[in-house]
Amino acid sequence: MINNSSTLIHCICERFSAKKDVAAAFVWLHYRLEEGQECSTQKINSYFEQANLPKYNVTYLKEDLRKHRNILSIKGGGYKPTRTLLLELDAEFNQFFLKTEEVVCEGLILPTSLYENTRGYIETLGKQINASYEHNIYDGCSVLMRRLLEILLIHSYEATGNITVIQDGDGYKNLSVIINDIIQHKRFSLSKEVLSVLDRFRMLGNLSAHKIQYNAKKAYIDEVITLYRVAIEELLYISKIKA
Repeated sequence: MINNSSTLIHCICERFSAKKDVAAAFVWLHYRLEEGQECSTQKINSYFEQANLPKYNVTYLKEDLRKHRNILSIKGGGYKPTRTLLLELDAEFNQFFLKTEEVVCEGLILPTSLYENTRGYIETLGKQINASYEHNIYDGCSVLMRRLLEILLIHSYEATGNITVIQDGDGYKNLSVIINDIIQHKRFSLSKEVLSVLDRFRMLGNLSAHKIQYNAKKAYIDEVITLYRVAIEELLYISKIKA
């Protein structure tokens, strides 16, 4: 959330001399104000009006934004800031941001529609997984991916009446034991592709959490993103968290 957006608009105009860079900053501002929404040329010009500046000729504006290295053109005519511009302006205008506990993400690993309206702790984990990946925190992302997987596997055992199989005293057995049990006994129906990579998800998280000289890389996560999405979706339905 941004505090005093009208003051920020004027600060942007003072900060940038080229009109195209002011327009690009307004795309960033809109993205932040509207929580990730693309910005139209009409909206950009509304920010120019709020700054008491002449409107931008729409033809020139479209051409300048198309060529701008820090602006992404969206199908349908809208615009979004690149990650470079996001990081640069977030840092430069940090004083205008109200500090909250809200996790902002774009859904690059798990689509928000997948975990929205499930359970609060699952929604929070989904957002944290996405946000850590989107901010290059790959060790954290790997550990969180493992955690969500383990939670949904436990809920799936509960929903299918098999929970006692994985209980160990007051808690649950090690994730590797749980995964081996699923593979061996097929307690519930997971696709063949997901079964083949369950332990790989576990290992990614374990390496990041426990191996001293190891650091996860983006490429390691990219290799499993698609099947991780499939696994989480299947488990959300098996666990009856999604109907």
